[in-house]
Amino acid sequence: MNITRLLRHAMATHWRTRMLYPASTLDAIEQAIARAEQTHAGEIRFAVETALTPKHILNDVTAHDHALEVFSQLRVWDTEANNGVLIYVQLADRHVEIVADRGFQGRVGQPEWEAVCRLMEEHFRAGRFAAGSIAGVDAIGSLLARHFPQDGAKPANSRNQLPDRPTLL
Repeated sequence: MNITRLLRHAMATHWRTRMLYPASTLDAIEQAIARAEQTHAGEIRFAVETALTPKHILNDVTAHDHALEVFSQLRVWDTEANNGVLIYVQLADRHVEIVADRGFQGRVGQPEWEAVCRLMEEHFRAGRFAAGSIAGVDAIGSLLARHFPQDGAKPANSRNQLPDRPTLL
């Protein structure tokens, strides 16, 4: 058990998360997702979690493991073309994870997803949470545009299968 990690998660507060992600930042991320989704047929979800529970920490649940749980809880997998992507920000561990649905298998390599995570984490280390979040959405949007180009046959109102509004967990 990592006592330092347990303390870091125990001391993480939701008010700090709300300071880093105020309504204006959530609005900007939502707009970035909506803009990005106009260029491709994929779906982007954005979730921010303050900290894991003590049970998760005691069981050595990693940010990646928990991102997989959140992917399921938010039903990111529930898209027609299996092309949903979750951007998961875990503040206590200062970690970003990207979980992509099975439609990306063989199309986007792990190094490309990792590059987006590192880009966002670099912004976050400098205290630029809004800019880092939007940069991540834009980078994911570029990957999706390349691998899931927009299908002109679908009406515009049927494309958005998942909410664009970021979720604070």
